[in-house]
Amino acid sequence: MPLTGPARAARRARRAGAALGAALLLTVAGCGTRLPPSAFGGPAAAGSGGAADTGVTRGSIKVGVITSLTSPVGSETFAGPRYGALAFFRALNDAGGLHGRSVQVVTCDDGGSGIGNQDCVHRLIDREQVFALVSGSVLDYAGAPYVSSKGVPDVGGQPIGTEYERWPHLYGIYGSSAPRDGRAVGWDGTLYQSTEVYRFFKERLGARSAAVVSYDQADSARYARQIADGLRAEGYRVLTQTVDLAVPGFQAVAAAMKADGSELLFDAMDTRGNAALCQALDAAGVKLKAKVTNVQNWTATVGTDYRASPGCRNALWATSASRNYEDVRYPAVQAFRNAMARYYPERQGLLSAWELEGWAGAQWLTDAMDPCGSDLTRACVEHFMNSGTPYDAHGLLLPAAFTHAPRPSGPTRACLDAARWDDSANDGRGGWVTQVPDMTTTCFEVPQLPYRP
Repeated sequence: MPLTGPARAARRARRAGAALGAALLLTVAGCGTRLPPSAFGGPAAAGSGGAADTGVTRGSIKVGVITSLTSPVGSETFAGPRYGALAFFRALNDAGGLHGRSVQVVTCDDGGSGIGNQDCVHRLIDREQVFALVSGSVLDYAGAPYVSSKGVPDVGGQPIGTEYERWPHLYGIYGSSAPRDGRAVGWDGTLYQSTEVYRFFKERLGARSAAVVSYDQADSARYARQIADGLRAEGYRVLTQTVDLAVPGFQAVAAAMKADGSELLFDAMDTRGNAALCQALDAAGVKLKAKVTNVQNWTATVGTDYRASPGCRNALWATSASRNYEDVRYPAVQAFRNAMARYYPERQGLLSAWELEGWAGAQWLTDAMDPCGSDLTRACVEHFMNSGTPYDAHGLLLPAAFTHAPRPSGPTRACLDAARWDDSANDGRGGWVTQVPDMTTTCFEVPQLPYRP
């Protein structure tokens, strides 16, 4: 079942929060759709290989990946989707390509700035003449209006900002039911969040109280208010705490949480702040049922990021709309892991949920190109993307689609995946352990809360 508009908007809102730490640092410094057999080692499908559109030749398809790779927040903050997409296309090409064509990937680092992003967009579209963009992960997608004006499909990008809820031809990794007519974000400037994450922890852990911690900065405070609103809608008692961005007093936050008896912790901070807060919580003896982080922080680096706070580290939970990248019970996850080990063995200690979603974005674009055969055009790809048929990247994603639905009202059905960090996993090396029977059946009827981004 596809996620409804509010559920997808909630994912986007949490993504914005996931990237919020990066922004703050800058401030101060088809379900069942067939994958071509070639992607998994089978014979490449036959085709005439005739050129059909911009970026397509008889033997190749040129696509672009834009990443905020060398931004001031560090090279790993947005890197994951890029490597996941590159691994997918390398595997596809090694197995024979798509209808006799190989996929040529042109990457561009926008440096985490709007000007840099516009430069990348013009370089890839005007100079490199790519057929499509895929699996983008950028801090400031300032080039989105130009991408849309040129009719270039952008498939599987990370919705860090609001661009994927505004512009046509842009297809974020979670789908959308907003008008996306280029005039306003969402429904006349309003988006909706659903509360399945808070419902999950209420039902799973019996939690009834939560703390929300933010910086004294406008974006951080705004995202924290969204979290608090969602928690209150689910009946939680909420403790809100604000710390100075430059000199955060986390010891005071820990003392307040201990006195309050807060069971859950949510935040609107960067990784540095989270790690420091966890140290303060461990030092104060605060015992949490869960410290809930977001999908951007669902990474293999938790063991080192939180090395000074083992208590808090082992209370870390992450939620998402994609599979646990460590859960190789699923063939699609195993295929991703095999490709990463083969093509990027140096990244085994840096794997993340975002890396898996970058792979899924590349797969989505490939599945959209596949039915076009030798007559590959952007219009054909967009017909697939706009069909309204739910797509799950062969089980990697909760089914998502692109539709134009009325303004949300009433409750919605929303699903999620969840995992917890466990130091004892992977023979004592630590890792993320899936905490739900299946993300497609871990679903709730939850309210839809409007907000203006």
